[in-house]
Amino acid sequence: MKVLVADPISEEGIARLKQCASVDVRTSLPADELRREIPGYDALIVRSQTQVTAALIERGANLKVIGRAGVGVDNIDVEAATRCGIVVVNAPAGNTVSAAEHTMALMLALARNIPQSDAATRTGSWARSRLMGTELRGKTLGIIGLGNIGSQVALRAQSFEMRTIAFDPFIPADYARSFKVALVTLPELLLQADFITLHVPLSPATKNLIGPAELEMVKPSARIINCARGGVVDEAAVAADLNEGRLAGAAFDVFAQEPPTDSPLLSTPRSVLTPHLGASTFEAQTNVSVDVAEQVIAVLEGELAKYAVNAPHAAPELFPYIRMSITVGSFAGQLMDGQIQRVNICYAGDLQQASCDPLKAGIISGILQHATEERVNLVNAELIARQRGLRIAEESSSECGAYGNLLTVTLETDRGSTTVSGTVRDGITRIVRINHFFMDIGLAEGHFLICDHTDGPGLVGAIGTVLGQASINISSMHLSRLAPRGKALFVMALDEPLREAQKNVIMAIPNIHTVRTVNLHG
Repeated sequence: MKVLVADPISEEGIARLKQCASVDVRTSLPADELRREIPGYDALIVRSQTQVTAALIERGANLKVIGRAGVGVDNIDVEAATRCGIVVVNAPAGNTVSAAEHTMALMLALARNIPQSDAATRTGSWARSRLMGTELRGKTLGIIGLGNIGSQVALRAQSFEMRTIAFDPFIPADYARSFKVALVTLPELLLQADFITLHVPLSPATKNLIGPAELEMVKPSARIINCARGGVVDEAAVAADLNEGRLAGAAFDVFAQEPPTDSPLLSTPRSVLTPHLGASTFEAQTNVSVDVAEQVIAVLEGELAKYAVNAPHAAPELFPYIRMSITVGSFAGQLMDGQIQRVNICYAGDLQQASCDPLKAGIISGILQHATEERVNLVNAELIARQRGLRIAEESSSECGAYGNLLTVTLETDRGSTTVSGTVRDGITRIVRINHFFMDIGLAEGHFLICDHTDGPGLVGAIGTVLGQASINISSMHLSRLAPRGKALFVMALDEPLREAQKNVIMAIPNIHTVRTVNLHG
């Protein structure tokens, strides 16, 4: 077995590879030379510099695995790798401690005005009274995202005798309690926290998660830390609050644009800015190198990798059902309200005879795809579900009504339950049930508006007017009701995403009870 290391990784990682394979370390290869050399290798390891394009992947006739020594795989054409049957692995856990420690460093820097104190002292100023700080002890830390890094931040904050609360609807309460963290809603967290730290991925659901409306709920004495991803906090809104004295401090390690040459944060008082240093420790770089080496070896030896970011091969006849399971899981995960407690899955009709493990993994990946920094797929979905303490129950049934196959997912939360059923007909996923409402929606990628309402005339027209004024086109509409003038549900497929402003206007229409959106994308 031959491994090509195309970007620098630690010596420890290379040593581990050499225990099982022949290793060539050839960094900074020009793209054309890399394309010439790649057919001779079974594995390729990169960091962020080398671009692993579809053309390069297709030249790798012997490639079995591509390893990324780090988290992001933006420089790897994962779709092309999957088409070619090549496993892509990364190392999402290797920098967990480094990122958690950097979060604590920024928290302490904010609390004790460390950068300002250093700058003042170097200019000869002895500004002790002006630079009075605050203790962490006794303060409330609000953690948005209680995954690998968020939970480690909680443990470290508790050593400072901080009270820890968290918002993460995809973490069961039992898991949070194991880290001595109380789960709360986002508004509760914003109202209570003295320090707020974010550890969530950037997705349509988390973009500008903390914006002007959320900042209005935050104490003027609070401080915000973002070591997650640029874009999850509205930089302009935070800068405005800092400039106007409505926020005690903010620390950013990540920015919407990097380097942040035009960020309004650059000129704000009481702020600490660092150049994306969360994973920049010698230990983290060693960890990710060894982690990716271990996984590359596992794949080369015919085993499953712990952090594969693309799905393994499955029988072609199962592909439509796997796609359907991911869609049903994603639909249910985006519709649910509250703190997840249990996932119930029912396979009916022809699905009783199928291999249900890939379908279960597809459902889990759909549910969690907007909730974690890790790429969740058929390979690692159950592992991540176990790490998060998700309880999953499965059953089979011969009863599937008029459908040849039926997959039903029910998510139980502390606020109730959400049920979505799907089927495959003519190779196309169709949603046939949402909670108590039956319908038949053929799904493709796109944006969906879902509203519980009381059936009555004029309501659909009122919503259409709102969408028309916002230049949002309706591609299809589906309506289901329990009784005339009774409880009803409609689903509108939209060509453009619905903005928060339009959601608020629709919610204000009489007889509309809930307004939710679902985004399905490949």
